[in-house]
Amino acid sequence: MKEWSAKWIRPREDMGDICPVFQKKWNTEKHVKKAELYLTALGVYEARLNGSRVGEYVLAPGWTAYEKRLQYQKYDVTDLLKEENELTITLGKGWYSSNMPGWEMSKDRIRRTARRTGILGELSLTYEDGTEEKISTDSIWNCAQSQIRFSEIYDGEICDASYSVKGWEPSAEFEGPWETLIPQEGEEIREMERVEAKAVFTTPAGETVVDFGQEVTGYVEFTVDAKAGDRIKILHGEVLDQDGNFYNANYRSAKAELIYTCREGMQTWHPVLTFFGFRYLKLEEFPGETKPEQFTAIVVYSNMKQTGRIRCSNSELNQLFSNIFWGQKGNFLDVPTDCPQRDERLGWTGDAQVFIKTASYNYDTEKFYKKWLHDLAAEQRSDGAVGQVIPDYLPEGAPSAAWGDAAVICPWQVYLTYGEKEVLEDQFESMKKWVDYITGATKDDGLWTGGEHFGDWLGLDAPVGSYKGSSREDFIASAFYAYSTELVVKAGKVLGRDVSAYEGLYKKIVDTFRKTYPVYHTQTEYILAIWFRLAENLQKSADELAELIQKDGSQMRTGFVGTPYILHVLSRYGYTKLAYTLLLRKEYPSWLYSVEKGATTIWEHWDGIMENGEFWSTDMNSFNHYAYGAVADWVYEEAAGIHVEEEAPGFEKIYIEPKADDRLEWLEASIQTRKGLVESRWTWQDGRIKYEITTPSESTICIGEKTEKVKPGRYTFWG
Repeated sequence: MKEWSAKWIRPREDMGDICPVFQKKWNTEKHVKKAELYLTALGVYEARLNGSRVGEYVLAPGWTAYEKRLQYQKYDVTDLLKEENELTITLGKGWYSSNMPGWEMSKDRIRRTARRTGILGELSLTYEDGTEEKISTDSIWNCAQSQIRFSEIYDGEICDASYSVKGWEPSAEFEGPWETLIPQEGEEIREMERVEAKAVFTTPAGETVVDFGQEVTGYVEFTVDAKAGDRIKILHGEVLDQDGNFYNANYRSAKAELIYTCREGMQTWHPVLTFFGFRYLKLEEFPGETKPEQFTAIVVYSNMKQTGRIRCSNSELNQLFSNIFWGQKGNFLDVPTDCPQRDERLGWTGDAQVFIKTASYNYDTEKFYKKWLHDLAAEQRSDGAVGQVIPDYLPEGAPSAAWGDAAVICPWQVYLTYGEKEVLEDQFESMKKWVDYITGATKDDGLWTGGEHFGDWLGLDAPVGSYKGSSREDFIASAFYAYSTELVVKAGKVLGRDVSAYEGLYKKIVDTFRKTYPVYHTQTEYILAIWFRLAENLQKSADELAELIQKDGSQMRTGFVGTPYILHVLSRYGYTKLAYTLLLRKEYPSWLYSVEKGATTIWEHWDGIMENGEFWSTDMNSFNHYAYGAVADWVYEEAAGIHVEEEAPGFEKIYIEPKADDRLEWLEASIQTRKGLVESRWTWQDGRIKYEITTPSESTICIGEKTEKVKPGRYTFWG
């Protein structure tokens, strides 16, 4: 653990909404060989050395379970040093003391919002002559009000560029956290892409609106030639209403606004201590004529490498695939959030476990998830319960099946995709504690009954007035109880642990489940019973599921719990054509319905914009909600046929069985695995199917009735 010579500092007097800036000046008289800056904050910071931004990390130090784990960063600043030096650090509330969540005034929110921010920093200088010096935060550092007059996660940022920073006074030292400090663990949040504005137009209501053509997460950078004191006010939105006017009522209480007071002349600016989810900007105030080239959306997300690619002959499916990738980027900002725009942006555990397989194929998310899972374990309650969101900003909320199960499902999937046991070592106690919690909390031995759950959240078969779908909550809870127990057994065996007690528990759950639930009533109940292998006759149940789906008009009636598995179940048990029918369906409800409506990310509701053009609601209607994008893992695994084998994780061995459909001319998918690139492409040619497969590992390739074991290489088959 690093030993600090620094002190935690903050302003002597609370500045309220104004962001403080801290300053240290010094002269460097000897030649510096190495200069390393260590920084962290209670809040989020931006550091500048001699006017240049330190590092590429934005919204540092990121979002962790602050009271248990607080990351610090190390930057090499050798090249930024001069003889006369000035280091400034601007500090905002960030996730630390913002009004999160926006809809609930709980005791915990009041407590967190009242927390004062502060910084901790240490500059370590090593000179050419071998001597060393440390410049550390303490009460000698100056502090003043910055040009950032307000910054908050939900409401946005206010900057007065005409304000001259003055009134410097010594900082105050305070007793901040020490035992919770850890080196940077997750991926850095960075400015990853830039999207130029596509158009500036006037709406029927007379509003001036900027359209980027793509929903993004981040912030806008604008350039303007203005007079000192001119004001700019910008609102953010995801969609236009049915009349073509600006709309952001679905942001709920989040103001999502920028207010900027100009200095004299040409200037370029973007916020630095907050972020937004948006496609459109409404320019409520903006001096002079506006043109698209004045606006750039800076896309901000965790620094993940893209590893997966999917394409096919159908342009609408390609747009869906694009939406899935953009949905992941927009919600993988240090924490796997549900949405990036409204007064929420929380790390919902249910969304995380639903999407993790797709996420780990699309991008290298190992480091990202390991950091978040460490927070999950740190926030796990004394009885083993896991909160609805991590970091746990809803501690009053009851643990829910399929949400808390992220404690088990997520580490297991990280292990399968990347092949490293470390994630299981780190999380195994947490995994067991979750299963033990259920065992202790249930009313009926061998099941999970009597709890409060989200059910099949947003199930399409929900009765009027409910968000939960029609599947029985105890059924769902008991099915996930079985699945998590099974995964604890598997993880324990990988680690060489004695899991005999959990093996016995798993057998008891399966036996009890089969006796208690011999009949299934909904699509989701069938799906869970089949996918978790709880049904006594899996093929018979799959046949009945297919019949039920066809009786329902060949459409899904599932929600968050059933949807991720529905196509997998159909393909696994001989109904691939029906799976493709669901995937290619354009009418509501379907994945392509939102594409037909112009979506550029995945929606929270299948009909966020209804067929008549009206909105589903204002209270819960995100247009960037990645969970239903989990369908991509079916495309990788079943359509393209790329499967990781459990006994050889990390794609050490691969099973490849593509499943084509004549409604597509061709389809291709690839994943850059730890072993190398695996690719699968199929194309219809003169009534036959040509399969082209590249594998970096020993693989089993199955084409129709033919199965062949192959070494690493590139292969062509005909079907």
